[in-house]
Formats: sequence, structure tokens, C-alpha cells
Amino acid sequence: MAYGFSVFWLPLSRSLGISKSIACPDLTLLAALVTTTCDWRVADLGWIYTLFFVVLGSSAAIWGGWLEREGPRKAGVVSALCWCGGLVISAVGIITHQLWMMWIGSGVIGGIGLGLGYISPVSTLIKWFPDRRGMATGMAIMGFGGGALVGAPVAELLMGIFRSPTSVGVWQTFLVMAAVYLVFMLSGAFGYRVPPAGWMPPGYTPPLSNEGMITTGHVHVRDAHKTTQFWLIWAVLCLNVSAGIGVIGMASPMLQEIFGGRLIGQANVGFAALDPDQRKSIAVIAAGFTGLLSLFNIAGRFVWASLSDRIGRKMTYAVFFTLGLALYACAPESAHLGLTAVFVLLFCIILSMYGGGFATVPAYIADIFGTQFVGAIHGRILTAWSTAGIIGPVVVNYMREAQIAAGVPPALVYDITMYLLAGFLVAGLLCNLAIRPLASKWFIPPGEVEKLQAASTAGVVAHGDDGIDTGRFDLPAVLAWGAVGLPILFGVSLTLNSAFALFR
Repeated sequence: MAYGFSVFWLPLSRSLGISKSIACPDLTLLAALVTTTCDWRVADLGWIYTLFFVVLGSSAAIWGGWLEREGPRKAGVVSALCWCGGLVISAVGIITHQLWMMWIGSGVIGGIGLGLGYISPVSTLIKWFPDRRGMATGMAIMGFGGGALVGAPVAELLMGIFRSPTSVGVWQTFLVMAAVYLVFMLSGAFGYRVPPAGWMPPGYTPPLSNEGMITTGHVHVRDAHKTTQFWLIWAVLCLNVSAGIGVIGMASPMLQEIFGGRLIGQANVGFAALDPDQRKSIAVIAAGFTGLLSLFNIAGRFVWASLSDRIGRKMTYAVFFTLGLALYACAPESAHLGLTAVFVLLFCIILSMYGGGFATVPAYIADIFGTQFVGAIHGRILTAWSTAGIIGPVVVNYMREAQIAAGVPPALVYDITMYLLAGFLVAGLLCNLAIRPLASKWFIPPGEVEKLQAASTAGVVAHGDDGIDTGRFDLPAVLAWGAVGLPILFGVSLTLNSAFALFR
């Protein structure tokens, strides 16, 4: 839902004025945190989005080790309480018109819930699927990316129900969504099971030694950051995400400013010459483009991560960087030639690899460092996401402003930006090529591993009839798939309907 939180910005910018914002031209950011007489600006509210992902990476790094010690179920419960409690605090902040409460409620406390909720299923699934780590983590992280497809339209629906002459309907929406999320998240948390120490799926033969890119040992979280491999994987993720976030942040304005009137059949009309009605029409088309990108982002998390089980994690990232380099370099030329469909296809593939990078990195970590502390190590490497969330948008936005200030036409301002993002991919490729298996000195002795595994699985380990070896698609499995799959299909159908505006 963090990805879909932008649906609240415009209604919240009218939370006092209701029909029209009560603007205060001289309002500073510090004053906006406590004002009760001025409506918030979208830029003030947007800091919640920044806090989400900075705190997500930080909390995953700080409490990843605790997750591995206490088990995923406890982490999942804490995640649910933080995320839903943050929504409740934000609702109180809206009622009292205190922006600082929203920053702390959703941004900080909710961000902690995001971090723990992000890594707890990944840590669990990797242990269940040692033979298909990419597929398992792809499904978990696809769920994180796909949440906005459900949450955003539901939020719009609820705000419409609660909207009145005295309220924009956001605080009521927060409370309802907090209650719904609490039920779903606690159901997921109490459903967690982890396999017994040393468990392997039937028919799977693990590697016999630490030779190659998949280790048989386990590295302690306290030692992982001391290795060169940790920082190389950190850099690989940071550079891949920086390039992808840069594209996401400029996707909608880029399509509108580059193609302008072409999007509505006015090939000779540039963006600056469009009238207000025409701009509204192309804004709808750009929204469809953004929705299409989100679908490819989500699908890429499963497809690319599953493919990595066959071709290896290192090779998968090599494809991301080499293919991405070609696509970023071709994008400006396709724009100059007016090839809208080609341009859209290029960016859909780029966003699939952005999502695929997120989903593949946990399996990459498990291959190099083992599975015992994969959640904790993954949490620390997620600080690369927080860093990329600053680098990508800042580079793109400042480059755009510099180009406009230099008098470059809107249709051309993104060329240098795309080439610069391609440079990120070159650096990422070099880092990926440098990754090698760890030396044996980094691995925990087997006896110590068994003690750690026994401590971390207490109370949530699966046994016999508890689901460890059934493999049946029985009624509980059908109900579980329905609870997750039907909302996702609802969100996908809405997004596709919006995306079709691109091709009308």
C-alpha cells in the first residue's frame, strides 16, 4: 500500500477547505507540521513516502537479526501492529490536523511495519524452497509490489463513501483499512511455519561443497558486512534500483512532454501548445502508462526471479544490466522517431527488470551467505534501496530542471538523463562481475548452526501432519489462494482497463 499512498495526497491537501485548499503562501515545512489553519501542501505530505522507504530499509537492517532469533511469526505480528497502528495514529493526525503525527504514524511506525513485513516471508520461504529460491522470493516480493493494485482502488472507493461536506473521507478510510489489514496480516503471521533444521524437499540434492555460486554453509549476520561480496551485492541492488526509480519517477511527465499531441492524434502539436482539455486527455493516457509499468514491475518480480533458478543469480543480473543498458540507450531514439508503442515496450521491459532485481537479490544473498541469517543480511542490504530512493529521483529531477533552465525543449530534456541512468547500469554490471564465492573462513561451524536453527524455529516449526510433506491442493490451500488471488485479479483488471487508453 505504500506504493499507492499517493491517492491520499490531493484529498489531504483539502482536509480543511474540503472543496478547495486553504493555502498559506508563506508556510514553511516546520510550520506545516503543526499548523491547524492552513491546508497541507502535496510536497509536505510526500515526505511520508520518503520516510516509508528510508525507514523500511533501516528497520529491516536493525531488526533483521532479531527476526532470525525470534522467528518469523513474532516479526509478522509486530509488522501488523506497526503498520495498522501507524494508520490509526495518522487518522488521529488528520482529525487534529497535525502533520507530524502522520509523519510519525505512517512514515516512521508504519515504515517499521513495512520493513519487518517485507523480510519475514522472504526469510521463511527461502528455507522452504532451497531448490527454487528465486521462485519463492519472487512470489513474496511480487505480493509487496502488487499490494498497491488492490489498496489504491479500495482507498479511492472508501474515500468516495466517506466523503461529505465536512470531510474528505481520508481519516475514516485509514481506520477501515487498518482494521482490514490487521485481519489479513495477522492471518498471514500466524500461518507461518518453518521447516525443521536440515530439511530438504523430496528429490532435491544440495551441492556437495562450497564450490560454485551456491554455498552449503552459513555466514553469521555479524560477519556478513565484513566481506567484499556483501558490499558488491549492495552496490548491485543500489545501482539497479536507482536506475529503475529514476524511470518510475519521471514516467508520466516524460510520456506527456515527449509525445505531446501524438498521444491524441495531433502529431504536430507539442506539449506546450496543448490546451487544458487536451492536457487532461493525455494525462489519462499517461496514467494508463504508469499502470502498465506497475504490472510489468510486479510480473517481473516473479518471472525474472524464477528464471534465476535456472540460469543463476549472477547471470540474471548480468542480463538486467546488459539488456537494460541497450534499452536505456534506445529509448531517446524511439522518442525522437515518434514510436510510441516501441517506447512503451522498452519501458515495460525496464520496469520488469527493476522488479526482478528486488525479487532476485534475496536468493542471491542465500546463495552466497547461506540461509540461516538470510533475513537479517537481506535487511541490511535493503539499505541500498533507501539510498537508491534518494539518488534516483534527485538525479532525474535536478537533471530535468538543469536542462529546462538551459532552454532545452521539453521533448529533449530526458535524453541526457537516460544516458546517465545507463551509466549506473554499467557500474552495476562491473560490480556483479566481481562477485565470487566466499572463502570457507567466513562460515559458521556446523554444530553452532544446529543450535541457532533450533532456537530460531521454536514454536513455529512444521511437523508431519502440520503441512511439511502433504503437497495437496486441498480446501485450505484453495481458500488461501482465493483470499490473495481474487483481490489481486481485481486490481489487475482495473489497471489493465486504465492502460488500454494508451492504445485507443
